[in-house]
Amino acid sequence: MASTSTRSLTVEEFAKLPETGAYIRELRQGEVVQMTRPAFGHVRVQHRIQRLLAEAAGDPDTVYVEAPFRPLPEYELRVADVAYAPQERWNSISSNGYLPGAPDLVVEVLSPSNTAAEMLEKEQICLENGCREFWIVDLDRHQIKISTRDGRTATYKAGTTVPLFFSPGRTLAVDAVFK
Repeated sequence: MASTSTRSLTVEEFAKLPETGAYIRELRQGEVVQMTRPAFGHVRVQHRIQRLLAEAAGDPDTVYVEAPFRPLPEYELRVADVAYAPQERWNSISSNGYLPGAPDLVVEVLSPSNTAAEMLEKEQICLENGCREFWIVDLDRHQIKISTRDGRTATYKAGTTVPLFFSPGRTLAVDAVFK
């Protein structure tokens, strides 16, 4: 992960940067951070999670892959691997805007380039700015670590199910994510 700017950029300035096909970019504390595109296994799991969560929510327009959001208004623009929010939140965004605050659920699928510090920072900024649950999906260990804004953390492994706060009574089988 390499920084490409030397001064703090605002979200508005960041949005004016030219597109690049080689990297995915985020704005973190006013700094442009470039990330390599994920491998196919990562993308496959992202889309599987999107489908499973949308089915559980009963609405495909509530779960998105590579969802941009502004956890803080001025110098932060992040992207969630998978994000859930009620449809009215998504519908309130203009076509060239971003979700204000963090999605209700942010799911990050670990990549080899992710560091523990990076994941902790993203978890904290999301949970402090509207996110109800932050998931870290570990492809190597076949497990999902879930943190909540009240400070609870649980890890779900093969053979278990994850309760879904947005769909009472519904669960997600961990095995379905990694099949």
